Amino acid sequence: MTQRIGLHRRSFLALGGAAVIAPQLPSIAEAEIRTQTPLYGISAFGDLKYPPDFRHLDYVNPEAPKGGRIVPQAAAIRFNQNFNTFDTLNSYVLRGNGPFGMELTFASLMQSTSDELSSAYGYVARTVTVSDDRRTWQFELDPEAYFHDGSPITPADVVFSLTTLCDKGHENLASSLRQIETVEAVGDDKVVVTVLADSNMSTILSIVGAPIFSAKWWEGRDFEATLSEAPLGSGPYKLGRFAFGSYIEFDRVPDHWAARHPLMVGRFNFDRIRYEYYRDRTASFEAFKAGHVLFREEFTSRSWAHDYNFPAILDGRVKREEIPDETPSGGQAWFLNTRREKFSDPRVRKAIGLLFDFEWANANLMYNSYERSASFYEKTEHKASGLPDEAELALMEPLRDSIPPEAFEEPYVPPKTDGSGRVRELAREAMKLFTEAGCKLDGNRLLLPSGERLSVEFLDDDNTFEPHHNAYIKNLRSVGIDASYRVVDASQFTLRRRDFDFDIVVARFPMPLYPHRFIKQLFGSSSANAPGSFNLAGIASPAIDAVLEKVIAAKTPEEFRVANRVMDRLLRAGHYFVFQWHKASHWLAYWDYYDKPAIRPKYDIGVLDTWWTRPESVAATGMSG
Repeated sequence: MTQRIGLHRRSFLALGGAAVIAPQLPSIAEAEIRTQTPLYGISAFGDLKYPPDFRHLDYVNPEAPKGGRIVPQAAAIRFNQNFNTFDTLNSYVLRGNGPFGMELTFASLMQSTSDELSSAYGYVARTVTVSDDRRTWQFELDPEAYFHDGSPITPADVVFSLTTLCDKGHENLASSLRQIETVEAVGDDKVVVTVLADSNMSTILSIVGAPIFSAKWWEGRDFEATLSEAPLGSGPYKLGRFAFGSYIEFDRVPDHWAARHPLMVGRFNFDRIRYEYYRDRTASFEAFKAGHVLFREEFTSRSWAHDYNFPAILDGRVKREEIPDETPSGGQAWFLNTRREKFSDPRVRKAIGLLFDFEWANANLMYNSYERSASFYEKTEHKASGLPDEAELALMEPLRDSIPPEAFEEPYVPPKTDGSGRVRELAREAMKLFTEAGCKLDGNRLLLPSGERLSVEFLDDDNTFEPHHNAYIKNLRSVGIDASYRVVDASQFTLRRRDFDFDIVVARFPMPLYPHRFIKQLFGSSSANAPGSFNLAGIASPAIDAVLEKVIAAKTPEEFRVANRVMDRLLRAGHYFVFQWHKASHWLAYWDYYDKPAIRPKYDIGVLDTWWTRPESVAATGMSG
């Protein structure tokens, strides 16, 4: 199984349409930013794929009909979202459990595509002009950009949104926006943003992808309080019916102000998108079998192998597909909470990691569907290998005194077993590490240097991982560790993860594919104790902080590649995580009401914004209900 907790690539830029793009305007290409000239698009690395006069994206059907409904199973969470429930309509703050889909209701200054890695095109902003020092960015707003109540989107709305998110937004969004030095409205149609001197394109991409709120609607309302009424938006959908903890619906805006723009043609074709919430995976799957959920991506190998044999599958009403996953896999792992003294020694962490027998789990629990992960940079050129090269050493040598010696060797790779379930050799190696760290056995109890027994609790909000945890726990107990597995309800899990009140949790994070400050939320000291941050392991390393700055400051793909490989070496030498697994394809299942374009977006599945309902199937999707 795979859980995504955190931002995926398209989360960096809010979903939505695009405004009229001015013809024959230049774009930003790598470091060759043309200043004092209106730009129609920007890119962190390389040229924009689409010219100013393109008519639609390559991966859409421009003639796709509108209509019907889709009820997807959510596959990723971001900010304050929870897989199992929601109790507020604000997904951009720390408080509460936000719903899926609210990003569909908001527009942003610019928008990304799903076949480019680090680009954005004008949406609410028609053009952007950059100062010679690349610190001041002037956005010209489209006069046709409107909120759903017909009121225009003004510079004041943009200023309100950026300042509010910076001051009160979820930490994982606000941290990037704090690179803004000033933001001001100029006249009736311009917003000028000045960023700090050490900012880079990741700051700009965060700014242009931030949701735009109505300043007037929010007058007299507390942005951080629980929200129970629909906020005014300007995206391709608006909030429909909802019941906290049960379901939420989004209705397509038929006269959306950007509906005819090339970035919107052929997209957002469903009249209604509905998310339903279930207490666990079993209930969700039963809802899919019954036709209440209409699309799901399967993450559990056992289920994929055994559970898709119900009548609707056998008679063809439900389709199954395996499609290649061309995106970097990111890292899925058990995160060890190093804020707790028992996990402070890397030798203890490494020893704990040695006792996970992936080969046995893959063969006996996952039908040999997965490959073992060793890095957050799997399936990318940023994954370290061999000894550090000359460019990597140039970054590492000044930090040698604060870098584990292991980082200068070949990067750590988890050992392979024979898959028998017997881990005697690994247990002996683990005990050697425990002993080096000052631990000792007292009968069948492994004691820390303090004399306290080493205990570890795996915390989760779903029992899908129970077989994997149980096998791992058996091995941990074999060396005297008091290991246990606890499942709590979704709200309690969210609170405990937010406040870092756990020993070990499972999470998966993708790595930014261009220099982005989000990586500091994962591994930076500044986020180690910030409630709600994604630094679940509590990493606080001066050496890692220094390399993070190199990652963020990279000006060329080569600089970015070298800095990331050094980062990979440091993370793997630190043993902050016990890496799990990844696979090379998406497993999709859906009721056969839908069609999709001939070309699939390279970096996304594209269900919500490129698929459509076949006209003869509209009623079957439940639009009458």
